[in-house]
Amino acid sequence: MALRDAGIEKCNLVTVSSIYPPGCKILSREKGAQELKPGQITFCVMYTNATNEPNRLIATSVGLALPAEHSQYGYLSEHKSFGETEEKAGEYAEDLAASMLATTLGIEFDSNTAWDEREKLYKASGKIIRTSNTTQSAIGDKNGLWTTVVAAAVFLP
Repeated sequence: MALRDAGIEKCNLVTVSSIYPPGCKILSREKGAQELKPGQITFCVMYTNATNEPNRLIATSVGLALPAEHSQYGYLSEHKSFGETEEKAGEYAEDLAASMLATTLGIEFDSNTAWDEREKLYKASGKIIRTSNTTQSAIGDKNGLWTTVVAAAVFLP
């Protein structure tokens, strides 16, 4: 059901690691879903989380960090958590992707600094122009039925 809610249940999903290809374009979920065909082999960066613990807060997120130079690759990161709000999980995934890209680009930073401060540093460097995340959270079913969340970045040919 989580894949159905994400709109990718009809695809043969192949998970890949965390590289955002150079020159790749971001499409809205609606526009991208129109391009998907049933049975299509579909590459994605995807993370799931599940619980059968009543009222347990779960989240999963995919973070994105894009370099200013379009000929360079960016990073996607995956994060899942228990007890974290959707906002907090999203910020963590975004921070993770940005930190991976920063190390690749040679941007020096203190990993103990708060995300807000590092985000300003990354963007001020002129080397990282955009960070974002897609996150899904849910509260476990009150009767202990399994609850699952999924976050994915789907690649189209």
